[in-house]
Amino acid sequence: MTRIAFIGLGNMGGGMAANQAKAGHEVSAFDLSAVALEHAAAAGCHPAASAALAVAGADVVITMLPAGPHVRAVYQDEIAPNAKPGALFIDCSTIDVESARAVAAQVTALGFRFADAPVSGGATGAEAGTLAFMVGCAQADFAAIEAVLAPMAKAVIRAGDHGAGQAAKICNNMVLGISMIGVCEAFALAEKLGLDPERFFEIASKSSGQCWSLTSYAPWPGLVETAPSNRDYQGGFATAMMLKDLKLAQEAAAKAGATTPLGAQAEALYALFDRLGAGGKDFSAILQLFRGVAP
Repeated sequence: MTRIAFIGLGNMGGGMAANQAKAGHEVSAFDLSAVALEHAAAAGCHPAASAALAVAGADVVITMLPAGPHVRAVYQDEIAPNAKPGALFIDCSTIDVESARAVAAQVTALGFRFADAPVSGGATGAEAGTLAFMVGCAQADFAAIEAVLAPMAKAVIRAGDHGAGQAAKICNNMVLGISMIGVCEAFALAEKLGLDPERFFEIASKSSGQCWSLTSYAPWPGLVETAPSNRDYQGGFATAMMLKDLKLAQEAAAKAGATTPLGAQAEALYALFDRLGAGGKDFSAILQLFRGVAP
């Protein structure tokens, strides 16, 4: 049995921690939300009164936090000073590359092992244990990291050294945000042209327009059973989270001197959609923006 500390039990972290407990590990869990701690306890985790108490004695510390400043602070103030020597740290948050590398440098200098391992798959994947992990770590540490992530994963891929996991995540989600906009624009145009959405879906899914945003996550209701469009765009991957990732991509592009005009336009459109009150809805709900329907 591996002793795991899990810090951050939100929409993603809650399901991930539950799968670690289900796999037979002893999971000490912490979150600022009392409700999240109650759900973790019901899933077989042991609630802790603080992050510092959660990590004490743990073999592995997994974090799933909102942004870079949170990750920097909790590793500096709570985790590193209280973890046992040689513990493995895995941060599954989606944050900026610079923060990931800064935390890695800080904790590895203290003798800990570290990986940035952001995920793809949304809340549904977190609950089902079918997330894809993009890992930035030392090559020598990858086998141990892969074994720890296995109960939560359908795929664990080493992207490169520290920071590479975050780079892969923001690039992947930039592709996703752009492709979803294209799919939504096409559905909105098909509707205006009098083309039945089901017929358009059938044709596009078997033609050159086929992509994950269309065939696995169709934004038009009634086409893909598991898509959030069938639940009034509840659950899934929130517009606010997509906007966060697109902002990270644009910040990284600016620092790297990369040209990403479609990424910039996608960020602007999701920012508009978020300001219209759709931040809590799945990002595929941006279809309604192009249809002229209130979110």
